[in-house]
Amino acid sequence: MRAQLMWRTLPSLVLGLLFLSTPVMGSCLDKDQELLRQLQKQADIMQRTSMLLHPYIQSQGLDKDGLKEHCRERPGTFPSKEALQRLSRQELLRALDTMLDHVLHRLMALQRDIPKAQDLETVNRAKQNIRGFKNNIHCMAQLLPGSSERTEPAPIGPGTSPSPTPTPDTFQRRLEGCRFLHGYHRFMHSVGQVFREWAESPSRSRRHSPRRGLRKGARRVPLSRGNKRLLPRGQLPR
Repeated sequence: MRAQLMWRTLPSLVLGLLFLSTPVMGSCLDKDQELLRQLQKQADIMQRTSMLLHPYIQSQGLDKDGLKEHCRERPGTFPSKEALQRLSRQELLRALDTMLDHVLHRLMALQRDIPKAQDLETVNRAKQNIRGFKNNIHCMAQLLPGSSERTEPAPIGPGTSPSPTPTPDTFQRRLEGCRFLHGYHRFMHSVGQVFREWAESPSRSRRHSPRRGLRKGARRVPLSRGNKRLLPRGQLPR
């Protein structure tokens, strides 16, 4: 019942936020700290398990005793916070862009196992959020030195390919899906922590500090809903 109420109230929240964001759409922010705060807020939203994991568990019948415990991230699917911290700012942004492309691809595969239109809407909303986050990553990358250079995505160890080999067994495929989503939310929690570290020590590495000015044509896309509440480190939001 609570889940049904959530589905009914989400569309109005989405429309409200879209109307609030309309005046600033169409171009990148030209202030690096403001853009960084936007990325932090987006990561805080995307890390919430109520955005994907919990609806997926319910839709797949995995919300029973003894099953939910198996929905834990498979080690190595996504990089750790420590692996992200070792990257330069430009490398991190490129790596995030690549990882989120993998996530989008996996979400499209998961949609084949989602029967209800309401649950499909949840996945589509998450994909919209990811695309908005990727756009803001591109905006931030343009504020960094060397943004005009074409380079390969930075290696970040385990987690560079978060799509495991598909299994023919339906139940095992569902378990793999919930494990993947658990890892995704944990990964976005780590991303948010790294971005907060950037904000706390903007001059820690001068060669990676943002510069003013950016290119034309890049777009900033807001998330479909927001929640500014931050959680203690290491705790996944619900």
